[in-house]
Amino acid sequence: MDIKKITDGLSVSPQITAADLSAIKAAGFRSIICNRPDAEAADQPGHEEIQDAAAAEGLEFRFLPVTPGIVTDETADGFGVAMTELPGPVLAYCRTGTRSATLWSLSQANVRSLPEILAATKAAGYDMSGVARRIANGGKTPTDTGDAKFDVVIVGAGAGGIAVAASLTARKPDLDIALIDPADIHYYQPGWTMVGGGIFDPQSTAKTMGSLIPKGVHWIKSAVAAFEPKDNAVVLDGCRVVKYDRLIVCPGLKLDWAAVEGLEDTLGRNGVTSNYRYDLAPYTWELVQGLSKGRAIFTQPPMPIKCAGAPQKAMYLSGDAWHRRGVLKDIDIQFNNAGGVLFGVKDYVPALMEYIQKYDASLNFFHNLISVDGPAKKAVFEVKAPDTDPCRVEMEFDMMHVCPPQTAPDFVKVSPLADAAGWVDVDQATLRHIAFDNVWSLGDVMNAPNAKTAAAARIQAPVVAENVAADIDGLSPHAQYDGYGSCPLTVERGKIVLAEFGYGGAMKPSFPKWLIDGTKPSRAAWLLKEKMLPPVYWQAMLRGKEWMAKPEKISASG
Repeated sequence: MDIKKITDGLSVSPQITAADLSAIKAAGFRSIICNRPDAEAADQPGHEEIQDAAAAEGLEFRFLPVTPGIVTDETADGFGVAMTELPGPVLAYCRTGTRSATLWSLSQANVRSLPEILAATKAAGYDMSGVARRIANGGKTPTDTGDAKFDVVIVGAGAGGIAVAASLTARKPDLDIALIDPADIHYYQPGWTMVGGGIFDPQSTAKTMGSLIPKGVHWIKSAVAAFEPKDNAVVLDGCRVVKYDRLIVCPGLKLDWAAVEGLEDTLGRNGVTSNYRYDLAPYTWELVQGLSKGRAIFTQPPMPIKCAGAPQKAMYLSGDAWHRRGVLKDIDIQFNNAGGVLFGVKDYVPALMEYIQKYDASLNFFHNLISVDGPAKKAVFEVKAPDTDPCRVEMEFDMMHVCPPQTAPDFVKVSPLADAAGWVDVDQATLRHIAFDNVWSLGDVMNAPNAKTAAAARIQAPVVAENVAADIDGLSPHAQYDGYGSCPLTVERGKIVLAEFGYGGAMKPSFPKWLIDGTKPSRAAWLLKEKMLPPVYWQAMLRGKEWMAKPEKISASG
């Protein structure tokens, strides 16, 4: 028997025999559903034979046959009824288990979210993306025929999405482009570190989405439920379907607050904050101003995360504020990092270590936050250092800045576009999908091994725009991405270590060394971050003006 668990209440399997029933009962099952019609194969036991053997073991039995390729809405409803009437856990079977998994998926359409259904079946080895549209439609076969169609569909109107829409429109003004995103507000997320340090007002990091969508681009204000790349279709919440000639995927990533036990319940109070949320960054500065003694913990989860320097930026700006107020000597700073290094590009580490020493911060590597008790002001970390047994450490705190674990969005993770880890699978130079030639991706959601930063998206957007435009013209990709990313590390108020690097950690400075030496803290880099980069973001990047971001051409030999 090859039994695959989908939920605690249901498992599915290929064809079973009467001889299997005693083992099935011993495994804890209390009911059987047969979804295979009799006489599909010469060696197949009939359902009555299985029913009699089930009865002999004291198991309930239900016969809901499904002809291959014809899963009706009525049968799906019947499966849902059976799941409520039969004692569980239930084992459903057919020839391979696929029909049983499909019936469960459709029966759960009004109970669970589409990504949750797709994830559960995928984990069991069954791909339900082919019926995603039906699941999104409440488990019923869609009858709509008025689906929208565009030359290019862009999923996600964050930094990457709006920038690539603007760059593509600048190259081909007549293209019919749709941008899909349910959000009303667009945020300049790199500014949140500065909000948490008391430098920026939060309002300066937000603008209405409608004011930023490039002229002529259609804004579809909806969430995406699923991708059907074989049919060139995006399924929206509510089962509306948008068709495309070419697709660009850039919805960002998911901040998985729920992955840390107790964290969601205490965010924004009990001294627990995060610059990774617009509404919490001001609370960070409030806590910093209010703390005169005690312990401050700053956490960093396992990679990948967006802006890998952000967790320590919060620590440096906080330490600087306490230093300026003369209370630093009474504050115990702990930097708990799930990884094993302070920063992934070693050239910048010496300058950062000087500030670690200045603020007398303790570096605790391989410490991953797993639970928080806000009212008790306690946090638990799992410690997995090399060549040692894993253990758990409890730490008390007066203030804790949390960087949450991060994953690809659920609707991406379970889609045919994803790699085994859930990220959109692209060629790291052209950013074109490995398997689907009319799909590209940029920003935090794709799997190229670069830093997930807005600076990276600023370089990626023209590359994708150039390559999509070339593809429309029947040409091979013109532009390549070199992995560029930037992390302005705010080591103190008024000074920044400007880390700029590409694939493999190769340093890629944008400015001459006499102006900004990225390996040393500088005032010039601070002015760039504080005064220049916000207008570059709003007025250049999001408007298709590729200042210092012209795409690198692919060489003839490459």
